[in-house]
Amino acid sequence: MKEKRTPQSVQKILTAFFRENRRMPSYAEMIALLEVRSKSVVHFWIGKLIAAGLLNKDDKGHLSLTKRPFAVPVLGSIRAGFPSPEEEALCDILSMDEYLITRPEASYLLQVSGDSMSGAGIVEGDLVIVEKGREPKGGDIVIAEVDGEWTMKYFRREGKAVVLEAANPKYPRIRPRTGLKLGGIVTAVIRKYHH
Repeated sequence: MKEKRTPQSVQKILTAFFRENRRMPSYAEMIALLEVRSKSVVHFWIGKLIAAGLLNKDDKGHLSLTKRPFAVPVLGSIRAGFPSPEEEALCDILSMDEYLITRPEASYLLQVSGDSMSGAGIVEGDLVIVEKGREPKGGDIVIAEVDGEWTMKYFRREGKAVVLEAANPKYPRIRPRTGLKLGGIVTAVIRKYHH
């Protein structure tokens, strides 16, 4: 016997499709996804999801999910072992992009190459989130074009002069000679551990 569909179960199917394909399914795709016979049944379920506040429809008829499709549960903090059953109580739902990026319109991702910031825990292959348009403070990690070459370093001020400093003693401090152009401040680092 086929499981009874609910707006929540339909939303889960659409969310799974979005995660995999980075887009909402077409009406034709929804017929197959929801295992229904016609577009009219698809329209019925879309109406149900919109009424339940699980789906949005804009003026052009484009559908979007109201819940962030990349949200993951937050289970609490952890010391150095496994969380106890009490600690595993669901605290919240967290969307990683909302947690890591406060100004998406001014942010971009860069992949790290080299080891000049290894002392700051940023190594080759990591992704950094960079925010443009903010005035750096001393100690911020910045992306900067120095004398025609792009680099990632600590931002320091020495009087009126700016000095860029690596987080690896192998690399000398950089004092811009002809020009310094800031590409943004590093606000987060993302590392994926491959199995």
